[in-house]
Amino acid sequence: MVDLLGALAYAELTAFLRMAEDAAHLAPTVTDRAQLGELAVTEYGHFRLLRDRLTELGADPERAMAPFCGAFDAWHELTRPGDWLAALVKAYVGLGIALDFYREAAKRLDPSLSPLVEEVLADEPRSEFVVERVRAALAEDPAQSGRLALWARRLVGEALSQAQQVAAARPELARLLSDADQADVSRLFAQLTEEHNKRMAALGL
Repeated sequence: MVDLLGALAYAELTAFLRMAEDAAHLAPTVTDRAQLGELAVTEYGHFRLLRDRLTELGADPERAMAPFCGAFDAWHELTRPGDWLAALVKAYVGLGIALDFYREAAKRLDPSLSPLVEEVLADEPRSEFVVERVRAALAEDPAQSGRLALWARRLVGEALSQAQQVAAARPELARLLSDADQADVSRLFAQLTEEHNKRMAALGL
């Protein structure tokens, strides 16, 4: 559980930092800056919940997060958005991946995590402004669709690559899947893919 919470905590912390950076440097309007900034603040709130839970368990949050810094930092460096639309898609896709993982963790791990997971999932609608912004941009310039669809696939591909490295370094987390039978693993990945495809469809990609 400490490994899981450490990974999620650092994921939320880096999401906050990168969203805040993108809001400051890429947002075209003050309203856009405020909305992505608000989503960043939400991510920081999730980080605090996870950090406090680690402390309650008697773990040092710094040490719990340390094994995962390299993977998450690498993902963000490899997927640094070049413009506002790419930043929005990254925020939406990245948050979606995290929320899917929270849902699966809630099913497979200690029931004491359920209140924390429920609180995090309750914030999911905060990212819906991205759908409105991206769809409006595509209506104005449909040629953006192909570029953003490729970008979304790259985001997921890089996330899977980093996840494999984490699994190799922290086998306790890998056993969350490998202890299940192959059919269950296949169903899990099929469900994660389906959820990602739903998000892409919502964006119009």
